[in-house]
Amino acid sequence: MDELKKGQRKMYDNDRKKKSLGARTEDELMRYILDEPIGQGRKIPNEFELAQRFGVGRSTVREAVKGLVSRGILEVRRGSGTYVINTNFLGEDPLGLNRIQDKYKAALDLFEVRLMIEPEIAALACKNASEKELKRLKVLCDETEELYLGGHNHIGKDIQFHTCIARCSRNQVVETLIPVINTAVHTFANVTHRLLINETLETHRAITDAILKRDSVGARCAMMMHLTYNRQAIMKLLEERHAEERKRT
Repeated sequence: MDELKKGQRKMYDNDRKKKSLGARTEDELMRYILDEPIGQGRKIPNEFELAQRFGVGRSTVREAVKGLVSRGILEVRRGSGTYVINTNFLGEDPLGLNRIQDKYKAALDLFEVRLMIEPEIAALACKNASEKELKRLKVLCDETEELYLGGHNHIGKDIQFHTCIARCSRNQVVETLIPVINTAVHTFANVTHRLLINETLETHRAITDAILKRDSVGARCAMMMHLTYNRQAIMKLLEERHAEERKRT
């Protein structure tokens, strides 16, 4: 096992006893994925097998799987099973951005970075995505929309959607930037609490349609619109917060 994965395992061992059974099982599942190793695109064992392996109930396994789905490590595919889509433990927050106290400022800074790179990533996806990847992107767009409209937690699926676009670019450096994008999606969702349902769904669909048509200009513009809507929402929330602070003083 290389030094990176040894370091990942050590991080999962820290403060393990302080965690709930579900959280500890999530850690064990991640360690199992790293130790086997189970690479990207491979399916993990079913709930029954994992419950036996970890000595817990199937409901606890489901909780652990959901945790890794929300972190962009696993993906549940209906009628097929649960697959590994990322093996980097640091993928959720590689730069420690979640430690920033002012989440609004963090979200705004992240959007500035995303505006620099994601429109071009979407354009690259138009040129380099395989037909299989294009089909997967459409499925993720549909599933994110379904969760959003149903009032369910959509963050994990939203992260998978943006991760898919980045992978479609077939650029190795972009692959290393996926964790930053994932952190930005997660931070924005937690700050805005479903503030932009219609705008998000419309721009997700526009991005997907453009990439499916291999329209690089359209994909670039649609991604810029998507990020612009999100940034405007953050700016509005910041203005409201500043207004409340002025009232208190």
